[in-house]
Amino acid sequence: MEPNLCFPPLFLTLFLFLFSIPVIISFDVASTISSTNEISTSETQIYIVCVQPPPNNSYPQDLTSWYESFLPPNFDPKSARSQIIHSYSEAIIGFAAELTNDAINYMKKKEGFLRAFPDEVLPLLTTHTPDFLGLHSGNEAWHNSHMGKGVIVGLLDSGVWPGHPSFDDSGIPSPPSRWKGSCHFDKLACNKKLIGAKSILLGGPNNESPVDNVGHGTHTASTAAGNFVQNANVLGCGNGTAVGMAPKAHLAIYKVCESWGCSRSDVLAGIDEAIKDGVDVLSISLGGASVPFYEDTIAIGAYSAVQKGIFVSCSAGNSGPSSSSVANDAPWILTVGASTMDRKFRAAVKLGDGQEFLGESLFQLKNLSTTTVVYPGSCMYNFSYPVKGKIVVCDISDGIVASGNLVKQSGGVGMILVNQETDGFTTLANVHQLPASHVDYADGISIKKYIKQSKNATASITFEGTSLGNSPAPTIAFFSSRGPSKQTNGILKPDIVGPGVNVLAAWPHEVGPNSKNQNNKTFNVISGTSMSAPHLSGVAALIKSMHPDWSPAAIKSAIMTTADVVDHEGKPIMDEKLQNASFFSMGAGHVNPIKAVDPGLVYDIQENEYIRLLCALGYTDTEVEIITQKKVLCEEERKVEDVELNYPSITVSTAIYDRLIVNRTVTNVGKPNTKYTGKVAVPKGVSATVSPKVLEFSEVNETQSFTVSLKWPPNTTAVGSLTWISNEYIVRSPIVIF
Repeated sequence: MEPNLCFPPLFLTLFLFLFSIPVIISFDVASTISSTNEISTSETQIYIVCVQPPPNNSYPQDLTSWYESFLPPNFDPKSARSQIIHSYSEAIIGFAAELTNDAINYMKKKEGFLRAFPDEVLPLLTTHTPDFLGLHSGNEAWHNSHMGKGVIVGLLDSGVWPGHPSFDDSGIPSPPSRWKGSCHFDKLACNKKLIGAKSILLGGPNNESPVDNVGHGTHTASTAAGNFVQNANVLGCGNGTAVGMAPKAHLAIYKVCESWGCSRSDVLAGIDEAIKDGVDVLSISLGGASVPFYEDTIAIGAYSAVQKGIFVSCSAGNSGPSSSSVANDAPWILTVGASTMDRKFRAAVKLGDGQEFLGESLFQLKNLSTTTVVYPGSCMYNFSYPVKGKIVVCDISDGIVASGNLVKQSGGVGMILVNQETDGFTTLANVHQLPASHVDYADGISIKKYIKQSKNATASITFEGTSLGNSPAPTIAFFSSRGPSKQTNGILKPDIVGPGVNVLAAWPHEVGPNSKNQNNKTFNVISGTSMSAPHLSGVAALIKSMHPDWSPAAIKSAIMTTADVVDHEGKPIMDEKLQNASFFSMGAGHVNPIKAVDPGLVYDIQENEYIRLLCALGYTDTEVEIITQKKVLCEEERKVEDVELNYPSITVSTAIYDRLIVNRTVTNVGKPNTKYTGKVAVPKGVSATVSPKVLEFSEVNETQSFTVSLKWPPNTTAVGSLTWISNEYIVRSPIVIF
């Protein structure tokens, strides 16, 4: 495909690239303060306290008074109220407060107390993506869903830049009457597109501005539901019309993060506010390590949201390709991994011996002519020998742009950034401070070999602009976190993958080496599962607009059972090493919005099934109550193992089973009088049958149940699929035996 050359503007702006591969530096408060031997009982810290509802509605109008009743009697009531940072009412029954260990020990003796755990800091984990996903103005998914009209998408992030044209309300109707939220900007900043904005930091909602000084929140909001903006580009690259997945949906923003991260207590408060305000979809591009669900505030808050009909989409995390690194892995959450697109921002490296390698960069100001090239190794510290006037080859590290800054400060004139072996073939287009090119691992090996074998190694960098139609695409990004889940390995996680590499979306200020000021029409290209989650949140908004009565589980099922497992050339989707991607890297596959809005069948899940699952995980009655806000006696519940949950995938651990019969129930959401035939595909040596083999539906919303019988030899690892096929629909569920 002929490249579209980038012609950057004259004035560019300095930009600290924080999120290209977002660095997971989660300050684990729990590990640093949980031991009473290591901290004075008089020192205070923020705890999240879960309690039961007040008995007999004894505090019907003021939950805060109920929460204050748990505080020690020597607390001054006036100061006690000031110590309660967040008073929750929807996400959980409980509060966040600055407390001592003595206060916690006192509360543990109070009737109604459930648990207290320390606050923790969580890390913040497009002109082309709609086209790449098949969305355009003549498309049925956009047409039939009215582009998400009437749906409210809430985002928990770093705020929003309200004056950006992506949040213009042209063609947007007034928000629905169920909307109960508010705008903490002035009256001119919010509109029919951006209908709500609150800062939840430091005990909010408060008077602090929800303005985005980081960029992350503005980017994710416009990805999910930004309006159409023509001539969007970054330094002249990727020029086109920027638009979100659900351009006619409304946006409600909850600022729970700053550049240093997001506290769990603020995140929980953001979920609490979103539920009260009446959002339909909640997009969360942040998270920490996988922990038991009763300790995971995102899982707890999301459970409450889902039970109130709110769909929750979360980033899978950026700790890939390590196994079992997936975060936000609760079964009621859509867990989203990251994939590449077919767009490249080309920066060609040509060596003195004629070898040429295609890398990527958004710095495309001026070609770099042939000069000496050296390889000092890491570019995180001062160089041991002079690099002035030379191109420097740097191994990729957490500080991608920082490496280029060091090269420039040391007198280098260019940088070739090379992948580590684990990074494979995924390359990122960054806004560097000097001419640069990011090349894949294989090309990096060749470049290093040339330098080692040459007495006078030289190279040049030539910028070739924006190139579309590159193959293979999509592939799984190296940083995208992998399953299996540490909490429920009988449930496939991540659930799905969507675009998360080199995503172009709105940004609060100009980017580039010579930037000077903020601008209302600026964009940026960044990468991470933070970018993938809002894509899926937008797709969920399209489905919700077409099917307002569908449950969150039904929407998730529609997304998963219609996902693609082949790329745009019809070949199996590959991972960062260009090997066939495992289901633990891509979940059910790559999102296909066109099919997701009309899936034919869905796998729905009721709340009692989640409760039975939590009991089966071995949680105590109290731990289940923390999540569900309901009194539960697990000994009286019929436990449902994770593999038995009515999930749209089947995942079996051979460490637990050597054969299994799995039950599932599907609901007809397609057409009446439809017949589906079941087909099970598994590798040789694995036995799999579905019964019955035919499902016939006479009505819409009719349900039918079936079983899948699986048997396998010892030490088996196998992948396959169960597919229900009608004249119009293909409903596919992955089968994973590991």
